[in-house]
Amino acid sequence: MTILNISAYKFVGLDDLESLRARIVERCETLALKGTVLLAPEGINLFLAAPRGAVEAFLAWLREDPRFADIVPKESLSDEVPFARMRVRLKKEIITMRAPAIRPAEGRAPHVLPTDLRRWLDQGHDDAGRPVVLLDTRNDYEVAAGTFENTVAYGLSSFTGFPAAVAADRERFEGKTVVSFCTGGIRCEKAAIHMREIGIDNVFQLEGGILKYFEEVGGAHWRGGCFVFDGRGALDPTLAPCDVA
Repeated sequence: MTILNISAYKFVGLDDLESLRARIVERCETLALKGTVLLAPEGINLFLAAPRGAVEAFLAWLREDPRFADIVPKESLSDEVPFARMRVRLKKEIITMRAPAIRPAEGRAPHVLPTDLRRWLDQGHDDAGRPVVLLDTRNDYEVAAGTFENTVAYGLSSFTGFPAAVAADRERFEGKTVVSFCTGGIRCEKAAIHMREIGIDNVFQLEGGILKYFEEVGGAHWRGGCFVFDGRGALDPTLAPCDVA
């Protein structure tokens, strides 16, 4: 497999969206990249695919901007580019929640590393002895493709429904450690921040999301595939395309 696929995001304040978009468009066209880049006042979210050299050249260029110097992508390989074109779009949010009081760029949510989450799941509790609740923050069709064992999921059709759903369910989390998770980390980070702001304690996001868990841990405690927003449809724990129909 010769095509490198990456996904990455960074919550960081951006006030030069139009000029940044123009520069990214030019660089992506020069390197013949395909995929999607979303830009908003709260940061950047990207999904790109091309031969490794082109992707790494883009990342080296992007990291020349101090705002993106520490951006770390999740990687997977494929035989073909799973995107039909290249789009760089300006948005109000890089992941829409419609909760303007949440400003992830002002402080990240506490996180748990994939290796630590597996250990917690293996032993049945976190390091403080609290039961662990896994909370899937993705939409219903993504959850249907696959998720962790014994996961709480709200059957959302849109992430905008998450605040109301979790508010109605907060008693479930009392005295427990909550780990929110999503595909690559962006939704579960916003979700964890929101939950802490409404007074739910001991909330963590899964660092790097499901894709980083697959990369570092494999499929322990997972069932099915991980839905991805490109032509591959879903990935199995080896990060290879899989059929989840």
